Amino acid sequence: MELMQLEGLDKYELDTPALLIDLDVMERNISVMADYFKGVKAGLRPHIKTHKTPIIAHKQLQAGAMGITCQKLGEAEVMATAGIRDILIANQIVGACKIRRLVNLAKHANVIVGVDNLKNAKSLSSAALEKGIKLNVAMEITMGRCGVEAGKPALALAKEIVKCEGLRFRGIWEHGAGWPDQYTKFEDRKRVHTEALKPFIETKDMLEDAGIDVEIVSGGYTATYNITAEIPGITEVQPGSYVFMDRAYKALEGLGPFDYALTVLTTVISRPARDRAITDAGLKAVTPESGTNYSNLILPQVKDAEGIELHLLSEEHGWLRLKNPSRNLEVGDKLELIPSHCCTTVNLHDRFYGIRDGKLETIWDILARGKVT
Repeated sequence: MELMQLEGLDKYELDTPALLIDLDVMERNISVMADYFKGVKAGLRPHIKTHKTPIIAHKQLQAGAMGITCQKLGEAEVMATAGIRDILIANQIVGACKIRRLVNLAKHANVIVGVDNLKNAKSLSSAALEKGIKLNVAMEITMGRCGVEAGKPALALAKEIVKCEGLRFRGIWEHGAGWPDQYTKFEDRKRVHTEALKPFIETKDMLEDAGIDVEIVSGGYTATYNITAEIPGITEVQPGSYVFMDRAYKALEGLGPFDYALTVLTTVISRPARDRAITDAGLKAVTPESGTNYSNLILPQVKDAEGIELHLLSEEHGWLRLKNPSRNLEVGDKLELIPSHCCTTVNLHDRFYGIRDGKLETIWDILARGKVT
């Protein structure tokens, strides 16, 4: 049914599973993050891989973000089509077909793409020259995944990149310095992240000493937004999950200003035992998270319901364990699940249902969902 037929509907009347946004909470999260960045030198470049939806990206830009970050070329194409012009693709784009798409996109938006090896840089340069453009690139400094090693290896690569006639070297970026989200305590996270970023900042200084202009020094994410932004030399930060928040991040000290805006509405479809209820939201509707130390599984949480715990997800079902529950669940009752990982949960759904004061206000298609290329 179209929005005009559903507008004003109570959220509990929606078919399930349904992905809900509490619009007031989301807008407050956007505002809190934007306000923080008004007080620091670094800019805010939110990562849209969390929501994958142009209207939300526009809200972030209107609140003060300097641009956006994408993970996939397909995401960047969707955002550019929606009128967003300043886009960092924090990933390597490899392969002739993708590179052609990239340089075509660069004719219509200010795209900056990640690079970490000379072979790829030369391929990007050749494709850009064929289109008569200079493609913006930023070199990734490795923090254990992709990227070139900090220091001399990065300097050597940067010297070669600036020789590529089809490229414009814009700066450097990183992701996950110290992988600090495994530390619950803020001071531990700050210590580890700050120490891990030292070679990154030293690399910036090394490039500048060699006469290479480093306009962009980008990094960080939701777990470190108020750490990365305070480090001298950082020009922009890339938080994403703050817009919705999830269980994994909410467990970290220092993220209190952001609240849960995203839930999955689910229906009880069976009560096979006194201590068990089954819902219609399984792994295809909401995802678990491996935990901040990658060893303990974090499952979604039942919202506003004491004594009702989600303890297992199969493909199409959520298994609830009941122990002195605060409400007596019956078949047909509806519950909300707080995702443990908002980004991967969003990618399972085609649309958001925007809720305000318990009523449906809007429906947004998740236009960049499933963009795996």
